[in-house]
Amino acid sequence: MFGYYIIAGIFFLVSWYVSNKLKSKFKEYSQVHLQNGMSGKEIAEKMLADNGITDVKVVSVAGKLTDHYNPADKTVNLSEGVYMQRNAAAAAVAAHECGHAVQHATAYSWLKMRSAIVPAVGVASKLSNFVIMAGLIMTAMNIMGALGNVVFFIGIILFAATTVFAFITLPVEYDASNRALAWLESSKMVTPQEHDGAKDALKWAARTYVVAALGSLATLLYFISIFMGRR
Repeated sequence: MFGYYIIAGIFFLVSWYVSNKLKSKFKEYSQVHLQNGMSGKEIAEKMLADNGITDVKVVSVAGKLTDHYNPADKTVNLSEGVYMQRNAAAAAVAAHECGHAVQHATAYSWLKMRSAIVPAVGVASKLSNFVIMAGLIMTAMNIMGALGNVVFFIGIILFAATTVFAFITLPVEYDASNRALAWLESSKMVTPQEHDGAKDALKWAARTYVVAALGSLATLLYFISIFMGRR
């Protein structure tokens, strides 16, 4: 398992760097105040209205970077800072989450696919590491012959489901950002400087998903290599 710890360590450091870069970018663009004076809540409500969406509510949730769209109850959930603040970072986040609402309203295929597999992925993510470790231990201790390899293979399949989910998430997130930036520009909600700040902030937010997907893929390939070496 030494290779696993090396992969985990590398991607932990990369994830830490991207996460800290994201926080610094949002802090930087939180200082770029919108000339239109609108809050994140008002930006979100305007984008929803402009897209003809009347059944989605904009609500405030506790925490930082806890912003998300919930398709189950049709709510755009904005963190307390984004909800009330009137800056480029808040505009970027609010518009991005509304981008997901627009995806939902227009039956965007990648979002439909991701939503459909969420229950299965939730179970897989909870079980995969446990099943993989059980298989490795059984194989190492030669318990019940080839059963250890079977258990290990099942664990790999479960982990593969979470990896697929991570990659399906990428087009969903990038599309939501593209929709947000296009609307911010076409509706003239922001100045060119504010738009550049929003674009840069969303770029770093998207990179967190890229790192997570690549880390999951690297780990999956490592487990597969172990399995193939034991056959």
